[in-house]
Amino acid sequence: MNSASDDRTANNVVRHAYRVLTDAEKAQMLELKDLGAAFIAKCQEIGGSRELSLAITNAEQAVMWAVKHVTK
Repeated sequence: MNSASDDRTANNVVRHAYRVLTDAEKAQMLELKDLGAAFIAKCQEIGGSRELSLAITNAEQAVMWAVKHVTK
């Protein structure tokens, strides 16, 4: 399911109350995810190491929290 879809508000057992996002909020969420994906892709492109694994994990976490801010 597309994360910007209004269908994400239906039948979710974890978050009890989703709200429909505005078009601006959907755009913000997608931009944040695209920025995170670009950073992760660059990390994966330059090699593999414990440091890069930590960078990727923290980038994923940063995107999660930023998206949560937009969608709360």
